Amino acid sequence: MTLRRGTAEAIRQRVGKREFSAFVAAAVERELRGQILDEYLADHERRKGPISEQEQERARLVFDEVFTEGGRWPAAR
Repeated sequence: MTLRRGTAEAIRQRVGKREFSAFVAAAVERELRGQILDEYLADHERRKGPISEQEQERARLVFDEVFTEGGRWPAAR
């Protein structure tokens, strides 16, 4: 994996050398979770209609809870 030099340096300054990989892994997981949830919500809206802001927030909380508890990544489509 390649990062821009400035990005890598900013991460090292923030977390140190020893935590660099963990920081990057956590950031990638957050992004991936967000993309998967966005896809799920878009699919749900296509099939059943609009989802309120409250329902979207609740879905995000439940989704994050599942992964916090050691949930598994859903299979790619």
